[in-house]
Amino acid sequence: MGTYFLRRLLLAIPTFIGCTIVVFSIVQLAPGGPLEQQKRQLQAAAAERGGSGGVASEGETTIPPKALEELKRYYGFDKPLHERYLIWLGLWPREIDQYSVTLDSARRVSGGQFLIVKRQAGGLSVYDASNTSTPITTWLVADKKHEDGSPNIYVYKTTFSGILTGDFGRSYQYREPVIELIKERLPVSIQFGVIGFLVAYVVALYLGIQKALEHRSRFDIFSSVGLFALNSMPGWALGAILLMLLATDTFWSLLPLGGMQGTDYESLQIGSKIIERARHFILPVIAYSVGGIASLTMLMKNSLLENLSQDYVRTAFAKGLREKRVIWMHAMRNSIIPLAARAGFVITIFLAGSFIIELVFNIEGIGKLSYMAILSRDYPIVFAFTVIGVSTLLLGNIISDFILALVDPRIRFK
Repeated sequence: MGTYFLRRLLLAIPTFIGCTIVVFSIVQLAPGGPLEQQKRQLQAAAAERGGSGGVASEGETTIPPKALEELKRYYGFDKPLHERYLIWLGLWPREIDQYSVTLDSARRVSGGQFLIVKRQAGGLSVYDASNTSTPITTWLVADKKHEDGSPNIYVYKTTFSGILTGDFGRSYQYREPVIELIKERLPVSIQFGVIGFLVAYVVALYLGIQKALEHRSRFDIFSSVGLFALNSMPGWALGAILLMLLATDTFWSLLPLGGMQGTDYESLQIGSKIIERARHFILPVIAYSVGGIASLTMLMKNSLLENLSQDYVRTAFAKGLREKRVIWMHAMRNSIIPLAARAGFVITIFLAGSFIIELVFNIEGIGKLSYMAILSRDYPIVFAFTVIGVSTLLLGNIISDFILALVDPRIRFK
């Protein structure tokens, strides 16, 4: 079995690469990216100042070509798509500390150092201004041309930095490292996800068992109608309805509108803090778990009904065993196998598929962060959320196989 899971882990690598290539390419090629947004902002600012940047034939304020090239270089759009992807992974050197220079003129760079670029027989070389006899290798120089044909010379350093080195980049919107933004919000999403997962499984187990034992009864029929109705309604839509009914003055203002805690949370005693946090968790947890409850309940009911009709259950009854013992000690052990096998997949949904619910309840988790990043084209955050989503999905599938092998002794992966 160990060999099987090792193969699954190895197969997860090309799957991860394939998924990230698709998402990376679509996002990079989609219109309205950070470069276009920055251009619009600069054009709007120039228009407010009287169009100091010049006016195009269409009456739109233009951006100087050199400034546009600097923006492309800043956002990485001066490189081909495959190179940008390898840089994001951390497999291609990333240019950092870029400074435009003029030949034979000292240029101040990071650390207070002054550099001079000179043209030699073999090309351009970089020197420390205090010692122009020996070229330095810590800085590289690029000799390019602007679109108008003028020289575009700049010095830079390189480093291997990407998701494989734990560097997700800096957010365009927040101007902070993406990994720090995720660290702040991931515990919030995990809290709601884990609680929603537990609630969904506990409720689904109880309802599924009762529906199987009372098959075709009124309880079974009416509960099925309710479950199908809930299953047809997205969690975020139910959350919005519950907010309107239970958290506004329109009907009953019984629960808070959103967030994780009130403004006076820090001044409360321990017991009051628990109650306050629980009040904020009620509606989001219902929205998180409602979709899982419906599908898991029907899965539990059908699995238990199937096992109750098996020969080994009839044999147990024929031996004179009590009904409760047959159901709970024999039929139930095999009936929970499908639910256990889905645990890994359900975990993925609760942890990575909750961005609209977090938006509805104003929860500062990674879901809301990613949703706002998609709207603002904050690529580093979007790509980080892609990594989290794909990784949890692949890991969830492996966890499902592992749990299935644990609970069902008939399963042997080879």
